[in-house]
Amino acid sequence: MSFQQIEVSELILDHPVVDVREPDEYTSGHIPGARHIPVGDVPDRVADFVDYDTVYMVCHGGGRSGRACDYLSQQPELSHVKFINVMGGTSGWIALGREVVQGDQPS
Repeated sequence: MSFQQIEVSELILDHPVVDVREPDEYTSGHIPGARHIPVGDVPDRVADFVDYDTVYMVCHGGGRSGRACDYLSQQPELSHVKFINVMGGTSGWIALGREVVQGDQPS
């Protein structure tokens, strides 16, 4: 199995966004609506993705979210889910002048 990659400029908030950065990074500013699951917790949170058909994964720039996409796309119970890594991540989102939300809630 594999996953797709898009540039942050292509991100349309039409599917769930999961932010895999560390808690302090997430609370300091994240994409509106992004759920928080730190990359280290992803293996224990596979069940959180079962009900989705498409999920955008973000981090600071695309590395950690790429690793999360790679791991999740190999899980048999998630074979129906399309994982999309957002290259440029939250830093790219901010560089484009787009809104971020502070705090520990998605929006």
